[in-house]
Amino acid sequence: MVKQWHAPLLLLTLCALLLTACGSAGRSEVTDAAAALPALTLTDFAGRQVKFPSVPQHIVALGNGEADIITALGGALVGKPTSSGGTTLKGNENIMQIGTAHEVDLEKIAYLKADAVLGNTQMNAKDIPAIESIGAKMVLTQANSVADITKQITLFGQMLNKVPEAQQLSADIEAGIKTAASSRTGEKPRVLLVYGAPGTYMAALPNSLGGNILELAGGVNIAADYPALQSYPQYATLNTERVMEANPQIILIMTHGNGEEVQRGFEQEMRQNAAWNSIDAVVHNRVRVLPADLFGTNPGTRVTEALQLLVSLFAELEAQ
Repeated sequence: MVKQWHAPLLLLTLCALLLTACGSAGRSEVTDAAAALPALTLTDFAGRQVKFPSVPQHIVALGNGEADIITALGGALVGKPTSSGGTTLKGNENIMQIGTAHEVDLEKIAYLKADAVLGNTQMNAKDIPAIESIGAKMVLTQANSVADITKQITLFGQMLNKVPEAQQLSADIEAGIKTAASSRTGEKPRVLLVYGAPGTYMAALPNSLGGNILELAGGVNIAADYPALQSYPQYATLNTERVMEANPQIILIMTHGNGEEVQRGFEQEMRQNAAWNSIDAVVHNRVRVLPADLFGTNPGTRVTEALQLLVSLFAELEAQ
């Protein structure tokens, strides 16, 4: 009887020991797997080496384009730029707003426990010490051309370990460019592309994102040889005499804010100088405000929508 009682007890003891050993091994494997995750070293657009212990899990984007790309790649976006004039991109409506590249809200970024903050090379280099003081890393990029956007996609794909997905997004953009080029017909229209805010109007140069999209869409930028502003090298001061000389057939207005208000202000500026009334774009009522979510900000993966919109607009105006 004693032997029969000890046998089951011994069996139960052995099972318990085996289960404990298996559990310890399982926990050890999980810990080892976490420790084995490869560290990431990225080279951002400012040439900085940015190191992460693993794929960032709390990403804050200071620009709409960056937020759009991270979302498209399936990244863990926890903070987006504060909306202005309806420029919030689809899919990010419920994500916390954390200020903009112009004015970073450090408290909100700290609250979100951000490990990666995506900023602008020109505007946010000064914010690196503050961002690092709360335990996050700043990754600086820019979007002054469609090529810059595909470069952003490649960089963020590396950061998220989503290289194949990034390659597909870039391929889709390249296909969109080819489609736009093949659909262009007729002569290239002469275009004045204006960046506008109430009381401030500048001509967009070819080295701006809007200017690059304009040329890819088949337009001729009449301000191509205007001298760049020192503080905003992608833009130039509007020169009425040179605009009259070039006689643009179309005037397009980009804005971050209220497009109708900006258009009214620009039309008022034109009325104050009768010379504008002789320009083809004004004579034929070809002054248009472009959608803020596609042209007032970096549209990210939606840049092909912006491109196709201009191609369609040029074709429509040509048919008039």
